[in-house]
Amino acid sequence: MATSPPHNRSRSEDEDDPVDRMISRTGCGELHYAVQECMAEQQDWRKCQSQVQTFKDCMTSFQTSQKQLNKPQQATAKSAHS
Repeated sequence: MATSPPHNRSRSEDEDDPVDRMISRTGCGELHYAVQECMAEQQDWRKCQSQVQTFKDCMTSFQTSQKQLNKPQQATAKSAHS
């Protein structure tokens, strides 16, 4: 039985990229793809600033909401240790 060495393995098309999975959990996946598509078409990131800004705003909103969700848990954990 012949097996290919690990460095010759290719990822299948349907295997998720860890970065794509992480971004899709934020709800900003479509905006991320819009940035990638623009960059592929334009070949100049400076021409994609509106897409980049929209994606950045989405990620910032997600991060802010995550911090808000984690605040009560952290406060509760601190008071439990006091």
